[in-house]
Amino acid sequence: MGSCDPEPQKLFIETPCIPSAALSRAAGCNIFLKLENLQPSGSFKSRAVGYMMYRAMLAKPAGNVHFYCSSGGNAGLACATAAAVLAQPCTIVVPLTTAARMMDKMRLLGAKVHQVGTHWALADAYLRSELLAHDAAGVYVPPFDHAHIWEGASRIVDELVAQLAPAIDGIVCNCGGGGLLNGIMAGVEQNFGGKKPTVVAVETVGADSLNASVRAGKHVTLPGITSIATSLGAPRVSERTFAWSREAPYLKSVVVTDAEAVMGSVRFADDARMLVEVACGATIATVYNGDLRKAMGCDGISDEEWSRKNVVVIVCGGSNVTLQILRDYQEKYGVK
Repeated sequence: MGSCDPEPQKLFIETPCIPSAALSRAAGCNIFLKLENLQPSGSFKSRAVGYMMYRAMLAKPAGNVHFYCSSGGNAGLACATAAAVLAQPCTIVVPLTTAARMMDKMRLLGAKVHQVGTHWALADAYLRSELLAHDAAGVYVPPFDHAHIWEGASRIVDELVAQLAPAIDGIVCNCGGGGLLNGIMAGVEQNFGGKKPTVVAVETVGADSLNASVRAGKHVTLPGITSIATSLGAPRVSERTFAWSREAPYLKSVVVTDAEAVMGSVRFADDARMLVEVACGATIATVYNGDLRKAMGCDGISDEEWSRKNVVVIVCGGSNVTLQILRDYQEKYGVK
């Protein structure tokens, strides 16, 4: 890349935000879909990771870099996608839970891929000690815990404010390590001076490190990840994520089961004709199962008043999904 200035518009795009009649009917209010699944790598990670890598390139305009990323899958794919655009090498370390198809996608983009450890934290430790520490040109690309990751994700809210004429009453996103959530929270703080929209952070049972911390009243680490939503599999959320849960009364934490996450992906495939990972299906499940209205504190208002609320669902995407995967999950969890 040398002294060339990378173009961020080639690393990530402004995504559409569209109303959904089917999901609005299911929720009983106005649902808008922010389609981050249309990003170059198939998930919002292109925006977050791509922006972080763009900033890293600007910091080293005279020389080449080697990007190193630890990931459950989607951050690594975003890193590989961005590195290909930037014409820089990258190495990705994924845990043993990462599917072969995800590693194949990274390698197709030119990335070197290592598979180490039973969960992301172990893969990350290996990357730092065994690879990054021995490369003077190495640049660490964390999957969620970096200010530039959050800044890149915060642009989602900037776009929403420009795209939606009606007032935004709620924003629903999932939470793994907290990169997306931190960006959404920063974007809300930057764009809403008075009454802020409720932000609903969704996790699955067995990958619910934020909710466990909220319930414990302290920052905790899960003993392991047992959810099938491996893209949410951070045993501990970032310090900033936990801080948001303490500072912002408009942030609400919700947990759904794996079966509900599967239901969210399956029904979304029917209603929106798009395939998304079950990690994203967890977010969408709150629209279908009634959790959204409860989380927004709207149980006590009339159905008519609820019907006027405008809620944005962040369709974060994810590339570890196929028709067969969803069919297998449908059968396993008895989802119709």
